[in-house]
Amino acid sequence: MQNKQVWRLIPLLETAGNVQMAIDYWLLEQHQSGKHPPTLRFYTWSPPAISLGYHQKKYPESWQNLIWQGEKLDLVRRPSGGRAVLHQGDLTYAVVTSGIMGSRLQAYTKICEFLIQGWLSLGVELNYGQAGRGYIHNPNCFGTATGADLVLADGSKLIGSAQLRRGEAILQHGSICLNPDLDLFGQVFSQEFFTPSQLPQNLNRKAIIEALIIAACDCFNMQIEIQPLSETEWEAISAQSNLMN
Repeated sequence: MQNKQVWRLIPLLETAGNVQMAIDYWLLEQHQSGKHPPTLRFYTWSPPAISLGYHQKKYPESWQNLIWQGEKLDLVRRPSGGRAVLHQGDLTYAVVTSGIMGSRLQAYTKICEFLIQGWLSLGVELNYGQAGRGYIHNPNCFGTATGADLVLADGSKLIGSAQLRRGEAILQHGSICLNPDLDLFGQVFSQEFFTPSQLPQNLNRKAIIEALIIAACDCFNMQIEIQPLSETEWEAISAQSNLMN
């Protein structure tokens, strides 16, 4: 019987987007240098934010001054690629691992297995999207679906993911669209949100995270060790965050 690899599970964390991105990047660097095990974590963004892909140059100037419920939206750059994502009413996952062979898309497929399996256990079937010709011109990640994204039966995107590699180490993180504010979405992207099929009403964030953790343990043949970030780690991440700003 094959031994299960131990992964770290960092408990759900709600904080500012620049801090969340610094955590993900720090975890990738630590894993690449052999100082840190593979990691799974889930988090939310407070205040709500728009995250830009690392190479995304064009976006509306108005995004720098958006207000929602009296709070200014953060504008944050991800270390990964892709298009802009509005982080409000969503849940973000992050996987940091290594040893996945093949192309970038093959790595996406391998990592996305736990998302597909986890949502299937909740009664929701997901499929891979197909990029339309307009993808390159659309600043909105959820306005199009690529082969790295997961869509519902009606074609609406539930999960948009992005990836960064450092040697054999991979960071893949993605936004799971749960309760978007349709007015805010329209304000940000100047287009109507393609309202997804109703997700099962009994679902809550805790149940979704639990299902995804169970699926990850199966798909990655792993066992988890729950370990919050330590004070020393927070200091290192804070330094990382200052460098990224």
